[in-house]
Amino acid sequence: MKRLFIAFTLLISAITVTFAQQPSAPASSTAPAMRLTTTAFPDGGIIPIKFSQAAPGAAPGGGTSPALSWSNVPVGTQSFVLHMHDVDVSRNNSTDDNLHWLVWNIPPTLTSLPEGVPAGAQLADGSYQMNVFTPAYRGPGAAASGPLHHYVFEIYALDTKLDVKPSSEGSATRVNVLKAIEGHVLGKAAYVGLFKRPQ
Repeated sequence: MKRLFIAFTLLISAITVTFAQQPSAPASSTAPAMRLTTTAFPDGGIIPIKFSQAAPGAAPGGGTSPALSWSNVPVGTQSFVLHMHDVDVSRNNSTDDNLHWLVWNIPPTLTSLPEGVPAGAQLADGSYQMNVFTPAYRGPGAAASGPLHHYVFEIYALDTKLDVKPSSEGSATRVNVLKAIEGHVLGKAAYVGLFKRPQ
C-alpha cells in the first residue's frame, strides 16, 4: 500500500512538472485586420459602367470614382495610400501593370473617399493623386473583345506622411510612392472588381 501511494505521488509530481514546463499560450493582442469596402459593387463582382471609361459622357480615360471606405485602422497611422491597378495588363512587356488611381498622403482622420473625387494633382485634404497619364481617377476600360480584367483597390495605413510629389509620368510616380512606403506599412486591405467594356 505504501509503495502504491509513493508511485501515485511520483506520477502526480511528474504530471505537474510536465504541465508547468509547457509554454503558456500567448495573449491574443492581434488587432482585427483592416477592411476596404464599397457599396458600388460586391468584392469580386462586376464594376458598374458608371465607374468606368465607358460611362455615358465620361471623358476619354476618365470615369467616376466609386465611394470607398476602410475600417480597423491600426494605431499610429499617420497617412493612407490608395492604389488601384489592372493586374491583367503588362505594360511595355514588363512586370509593370496598369495604374488607374494612386492617392497618397490621405489624412489619418479620414476613413473614406466620396464618390466622384475631382481631378487635380492635389486634393482639398492635401493628398495627391495620379493615374498612368493624368492626375485623376482612370476608370476601368478593358476591351470588350477580351476577358474580364481584375481591378484591385488596395489601401495602406502608414506610420508616416510621404515626402513624394507627383511627377509628369504616373508609373514613375507610383515607383516613388511604393518605394517610400517600404518599412512604414502598418496595415493593408484590398478589394477587387471585374470589368470589360460592353459589346
